[in-house]
Amino acid sequence: MSITVRHVTKWYGQQKALDDVSFTVGKGQVTGFLGPNGAGKSTMMKIITGFLPPSSGEVRVHGLEVRSHLVEVRKMIGYLPEHNPLYPEMYVREYLHYVAGIYGLGRRSRQRVEEIMGLTGLGPEQHKQIGSLSKGYRQRVGLAQALIHDPEVLILDEPTSGLDPNQIVEIRELIKKLGEQKTVLLSTHIMQEVEAICDRVIIIHRGRIIADETERSLLTLQQEHTSYTIEAEFVGEVPATLLQDLPHILSVEETGPSAFTLHCGEDIREEIFRLAVEKGLTLRGLALAARNLEDVFRELTGQNEPSA
Repeated sequence: MSITVRHVTKWYGQQKALDDVSFTVGKGQVTGFLGPNGAGKSTMMKIITGFLPPSSGEVRVHGLEVRSHLVEVRKMIGYLPEHNPLYPEMYVREYLHYVAGIYGLGRRSRQRVEEIMGLTGLGPEQHKQIGSLSKGYRQRVGLAQALIHDPEVLILDEPTSGLDPNQIVEIRELIKKLGEQKTVLLSTHIMQEVEAICDRVIIIHRGRIIADETERSLLTLQQEHTSYTIEAEFVGEVPATLLQDLPHILSVEETGPSAFTLHCGEDIREEIFRLAVEKGLTLRGLALAARNLEDVFRELTGQNEPSA
């Protein structure tokens, strides 16, 4: 079971939201779909699920073109949208039985509802009205409705939004487990979430795909084209201006008493050590900060931080 996106472009009036986007996501893979606000993530997910038509190009799910096989495709997909639409007046168990009925589960409904409530941790809240639930539990209800018909493809837009730290760990583990057997495409603004559960990362910026790699490959790919971050700490008072005069310095941030984060065009730890010797300074610590996915995201998109 796979998702195939071919040369998809989407216009909203005079604004181009997606610009010739192409990618394929296969079974047994959790793919993180990242990008700043307005990059086109939610638009792409709505096109894959058939809620929006593309202006040009096509999307296929398990070989079926979405627009011409909409009913069949939607049976294969579980979709949790960014703004989770629920019926607040319905009770949790009642709502899940209602969704199971829509998917025609028939006699399997009761057993499936019990399984899904167990998977998503909704058992203690099953007799409550959805409108009375916390945001985290409403998000769990949304995830449960996406899973109720055991779809082969999951499209999850911010699946852990509103969950507390313990709930986030539980849902991440669930998604990771589901990804072993299903095709999972998820959008998130939490880089630790991508690092924890995603096998692959697609980054979209201004409607175009700018990176499509495994997380490890993406970090390696950017290593030669990025700045270095060095943490330096001295004993005694050291002015930041002393470090700003070093070669290849891009910026110096004072993070504590005589502690600095240096962003550099080259690895200049040896130069910092020599400076300390020349000036009679004592170094308490000197280390090259480990790169992570957030660093790569910020460099590729020019954003201070990733967003939904």
